[in-house]
Amino acid sequence: MTSPEPESTGTETTFADLQIHPSVLRAVTDVGYETPSAIQAATIPAMLAGSDVVGLAQTGTGKTAAFAIPILSKIDTDSRATQALVLAPTRELALQVAEAFGRYGAHLNVNVLPVYGGSSYGPQLAGLKRGAQIVVGTPGRVIDHLEKGSLDLSHLDYMVLDEADEMLQMGFAEDVERILADTPEYKQVALFSATMPPGIRKITSKYLHDPVEVTVKAKTQTAENITQRYIQVSGPRKMDALTRLLEVEPFEAMIVFVRTKQATEEVAEKLRARGFAAAAINGDIPQAVRERTISQLKDGTIDILIATDVAARGLDVERISHVLNYDIPHDPESYVHRIGRTGRAGRSGTALLFVTPRERHLLNSIERVTRQKLVESQLPSVEDVNAQRVEKFRDSISEALNAPGIDLFRRLIEDYERDNNVPLADIAAALAVQSRNGEAFLMTEPPPEKRREREDRPPRREKDRPPREGLATYRISVGKRHKVGPGHIVGAIANEGGLNRSDFGHINIRLDYSLVELPAKLSKQTLKALEETRISGVKINLQPDRGPGKPHHKKHK
Repeated sequence: MTSPEPESTGTETTFADLQIHPSVLRAVTDVGYETPSAIQAATIPAMLAGSDVVGLAQTGTGKTAAFAIPILSKIDTDSRATQALVLAPTRELALQVAEAFGRYGAHLNVNVLPVYGGSSYGPQLAGLKRGAQIVVGTPGRVIDHLEKGSLDLSHLDYMVLDEADEMLQMGFAEDVERILADTPEYKQVALFSATMPPGIRKITSKYLHDPVEVTVKAKTQTAENITQRYIQVSGPRKMDALTRLLEVEPFEAMIVFVRTKQATEEVAEKLRARGFAAAAINGDIPQAVRERTISQLKDGTIDILIATDVAARGLDVERISHVLNYDIPHDPESYVHRIGRTGRAGRSGTALLFVTPRERHLLNSIERVTRQKLVESQLPSVEDVNAQRVEKFRDSISEALNAPGIDLFRRLIEDYERDNNVPLADIAAALAVQSRNGEAFLMTEPPPEKRREREDRPPRREKDRPPREGLATYRISVGKRHKVGPGHIVGAIANEGGLNRSDFGHINIRLDYSLVELPAKLSKQTLKALEETRISGVKINLQPDRGPGKPHHKKHK
């Protein structure tokens, strides 16, 4: 049974139309996704219906979500048995897939464990002993665990072979068959492959039952008239980096892409506070406001648009000279769509990409899928920014010399000079300072980032940095070991506790726990709501932090 790529219709399918589990839908919405890609629209209903699936799809079509979303929607969260196994050819892909399961399962009580070669057995054995409902691994390490008896597949309900042709090319054919032979006969199998060589056909016919075939071609051609560059920058420095680029990079109009609706408003607000003509568009903005905002972008009233993928779909404004990926997309296909917003009507365009050190694998995926190497670019220095500010200041004086009404002000200045015996240069400087409204004119070098603590060393507490007024430090039982980031913590606590992003202070993520600054007086209603809150499937056990050396009484699940 074959399911081709769905044709575009007047009304696009949304994730809400696909009957996925409400908690999974909520996580997908949190990430900022609204409309499924072609492979997701075809695969998710088939897998939810219990069918085996063969997906002919390249990396970059959104296939990870295509199998992760239905598996998470059907998994039994009350059982600690391993119910789903995903095989991937490389450690990098295994980690990427495990991270995706973590994102889409953020509101479920589900444990996802990546197992791969080249890393210590200890944490993997401990994770399997605790109970991992979803295991994502490379074939060699999965077999090692099967032989040790640490991985039990007797309760397996779902099996995924990701990039199956790549696994065969790397010599994993026998390992894959060995693992498949160790799984129950009655399970749901999904196989994804860019090509369909005889070896894949053999596995398909032997282990899959009447599979639905989904074929999707990745639209990964990027226009030759778009220059593509990336800049490595840490997450906390992104706003500083964006400010420097906007001041130094010559652009006519720019779209800045972020992952979530909330981020569009936050980034736009911060840019306006820095004097840039910026506006946000996202899926929550009414159509009339969206149209007005795009008209302002076209006529030059605003120069910078902060957008999500969905909100920018179909946007065609010739004067967009730059696209900046403030948040790198998880899906290379999204990257191609994003940068296609520039270089329109035969004009040249520039695509810029911010990459944090932990996102290198996503950059590698984009380069592999687009078959194009992005050029690394250095962030403009403080000296570059200040030179540009001085130049613009000089230009503004030249323009103002021809402005209407200058004669009146010239007479006032001459009167002031005569009455107070103050040199004209001093008066002009005083007026310039006045126009800055207390803001510094020249940029200064920001303080160096603190070195990350080694995970095997007891972390130093920030004794000299008390919480912001009105906030207190709370301890939660999730940390780096659980693959959580600040976004997971803010999203879960804000959603469950009815808090705003402004209610959060500093977030310090340690190995097994995290310290979060929240309002000192949380309401009983908020505390009650947070009692059952989980992040990455782990109950957070929110409690006031007692400081080092003092016991924290954990509530057991």
